[in-house]
Amino acid sequence: MTKRVAVIGAGPSGLAQLRAFQSAADQGAEIPEIVCFEKQANWGGLWNYTWRTGLDENGEPVHCSMYRYLWSNGPKEGLEFADYSFEEHFGKQIASYPPRAVLFDYIEGRVHKADVRKWIRFNSPVRWVSYDAETAKFTVTAHNHETDSTYSEDFDHVICASGHFSTPNVPFYEGFDTFNGRIVHAHDFRDAREFEGKDVLVMGASYSAEDIGSQCWKYGAKSITSCYRSAPMGYAWPDNWEEKPALEKLTGKTAHFADGSTRDVDAIILCTGYKHFFSFLPDDLRLKTANRLATADLYKGVAYVHNPAMFYLGMQDQWFTFNMFDAQAWWVRDAILGRITLPKDKAAMLADVAERETREEASDDVKYAIRYQADYVKELVAETDYPSFDIDGACDAFFEWKKHKAKDIMAFRDNSYKSVITGTMAPVHHTPWKEALDDSMEAYLQN
Repeated sequence: MTKRVAVIGAGPSGLAQLRAFQSAADQGAEIPEIVCFEKQANWGGLWNYTWRTGLDENGEPVHCSMYRYLWSNGPKEGLEFADYSFEEHFGKQIASYPPRAVLFDYIEGRVHKADVRKWIRFNSPVRWVSYDAETAKFTVTAHNHETDSTYSEDFDHVICASGHFSTPNVPFYEGFDTFNGRIVHAHDFRDAREFEGKDVLVMGASYSAEDIGSQCWKYGAKSITSCYRSAPMGYAWPDNWEEKPALEKLTGKTAHFADGSTRDVDAIILCTGYKHFFSFLPDDLRLKTANRLATADLYKGVAYVHNPAMFYLGMQDQWFTFNMFDAQAWWVRDAILGRITLPKDKAAMLADVAERETREEASDDVKYAIRYQADYVKELVAETDYPSFDIDGACDAFFEWKKHKAKDIMAFRDNSYKSVITGTMAPVHHTPWKEALDDSMEAYLQN
C-alpha cells in the first residue's frame, strides 16, 4: 500500500488510532504508512503531566490541563480498553478511581505492548495543513524542535486527534483587572496546596468546578464558594462550601453575585470550559463545533463532511472516553482501508449529522445522554472488528456513580464496580479518598 496517513496528536485518541492500525497489521492486513506528529516530548496527551503552565520548554502552548492530585472522576470500569484490561496491565484488579499516574501507566502499557512508538515524531508540532483538490493530497507542515527546522510532507489522509480540553475559555468580569488575589483558569491549575488556608471562588458548575473545588477542600482551603450561570451542582457540600448564582463583578477582593450577596475571596479559579481550537487548520478543514455529544459536520462523529478524507477523533463531549476513542479509531481505520464505504453524497453525510443532533436534543436528562453515547459506541463497534464488550454494563457503572455522588460527593470514590471486560469486582481502595493525600502509583497500588 502506498497510502500515507498523518495522525495529529499522540494522546489517548491518537494512540487509539495507532493501535487500530497495528491491530490490522497483526492480522495480516496491508496498512498505510503512519506518521504521528506529537508536539510534546512524550505521549499521553493531557495525561502527560507537566508542572509547566503557559508555554512549554519549546515555546509551544502547554497542552496539559492535568493537576498534580487529579484522580479519575468517573469509574475506570466505564473507560477500560476492550483489548487490554486493568488486570492484564497491573497483574491484579485495582480500585475503581485511579489517580492520574496510575491511568497514565495503563494508557502507556497498551501502546508499549503494541510497539507503535516508532510511528511517532515527538517534539514535532504541526504548523499548517492544506489540501490540494487536484492531487487529492494533504500537505502537512511541521516543526522539528530537535533540529529547529520546518518541513512539509504529503499525505492521503489526515486524522486530527489533538483533543479539545487544552485551549481555555477565559471570560472577563468587571473587577478582574484590579483584583489583588490570584486568578487562574483550570487549565493552569496544578497544585491544590497553593490555596491552603484561603477563601477560594470556583467559577463554573461542571466537572472541573466540582473536582478542583473538591481538591482545594481536601488540601485545606479555608472556604470554597462556587458560582453557576444556569443551575447549581446541588450536592451536599461540606460546611465550608457554598454555591452562589452567577458572579456579576468584583470590587477589590469582594465578589458580588446575582442574588445580591457578596463574598470576600483570596483566589478565583475559572472552571469555564475549553475551546475547539485548531490553529494549524485552514477554514475549509477546520472543525467548528460546540462541546456536545453530536459534533457539527462529522459523519458518524468522525469523518469531516466537507472533506471526507479528513477525520477527527474524540471531539465529542464525553461520558465514555478511552473505549469510545477506540471505537472511533477502528472505524476510521476501516474507512481508510476501504472496508467501510462513506457516502459519496455530501447531503447524506449532513443528514447523518442532523439526525444525531436531533436525537441528542430530544432530552436533557443525564441518563439519556449516557445511553445516547453508549448507543453511539455500540454503533461503531458493530461495524468493525473492535472487541465487543458489555457497553450496557459500563452504563450501569455510570448510573451507580451518579447515585454515589448524590449520596456523598466527597466519598463517591470510595465505591467499587465490576469490570465489564473481565467480570471481576474492583476492591475498595485501602484509604478513603479524602484521606489519601499521597496519590503516587506506589501508594495507590499497595494491597
